[in-house]
Amino acid sequence: MTLTAEEAFQRYRKERPSIERAAEETKTHLAHHIARRGIDCQVIARAKELTSFNAKAHSPRKGYADPWKEITDKAGVRVIVPHSGLLDPALDVIKDNLKIVEVQDYREDVGKEDLLRYPRLHIQALMVGGAQDPDGIPYECEIQLRTEAVDLWARMSHKLLYKPGVTPPADVSRSLYRLIALVELFDLEVERGVEALARQDPDLARSNRLLEVAEQVYRTFTDHPSSRDLSQDVIGVLSQTIDDDATYSEQLAKFTERFRERIQRNYDDYGPSSAHFLEHGRYLLASQPESLIIFERLANARFRLKSTWNKSELPETMLTDMAQIWGTAL
Repeated sequence: MTLTAEEAFQRYRKERPSIERAAEETKTHLAHHIARRGIDCQVIARAKELTSFNAKAHSPRKGYADPWKEITDKAGVRVIVPHSGLLDPALDVIKDNLKIVEVQDYREDVGKEDLLRYPRLHIQALMVGGAQDPDGIPYECEIQLRTEAVDLWARMSHKLLYKPGVTPPADVSRSLYRLIALVELFDLEVERGVEALARQDPDLARSNRLLEVAEQVYRTFTDHPSSRDLSQDVIGVLSQTIDDDATYSEQLAKFTERFRERIQRNYDDYGPSSAHFLEHGRYLLASQPESLIIFERLANARFRLKSTWNKSELPETMLTDMAQIWGTAL
């Protein structure tokens, strides 16, 4: 059934809560699977604002014959990775865990090498959960896969280049697109730096990878800020208790799935918003992402963890507090 712009808007107004729920489920689904691959990223989801949908549906410039069917970004998901070297691994995760409708990849568009333009990497996919519109058509979302640098450029330029009814001067548009060259250089240098660090200091690179894995999973419980300095001190000890960090992200993800309710209770009782932490300042590590690795090691390698910890300069009470939280004796 073809809908007019007004009919499409009224349907969207009614359906938006369902679309928003599906977007959040898709975000959680992707964040979970990306974390299992050990990829550092941020995942954001949203349903299109009512005013934005209405403006787009009525836009003469768009000229939609059927706005309901043709506006495919009713829900949007943004996956943001630190550098360009993680784009393809993240794209593989998305392809493996969602039903893909279309991939628009302009990064290496043959014949356009002389142009400076937004390196579009968008994926149209069905959202998880099986939600459908009143016509029985599954809801889709548009996934924008970007580096942090590209995301910064895109958000900034969108405010200047796409103001309704305003055409920016040509020199302003050109200057913004010239920045794309700097974005490309920035991403390449960050990727090169990560690779150089891994070659020069394998132990530090290994610790950083483990911390990134822990942070990804930890963010599924809380977005409370943590101490990076403390994390670096603790993760260096924890890494000595893990033999194969290449497969550890999968191991930690499975552990978290199995004990999610128990871990959530632990964070509720002892984490950054708990009375134990706010009133007494104890159980400091329960407010840190590496706490997940400590819980996993207490469950699967507690004697090795204790032996390694005791040889370090970290206070013994930090570990005994975490063992108390997990409910195990050392």
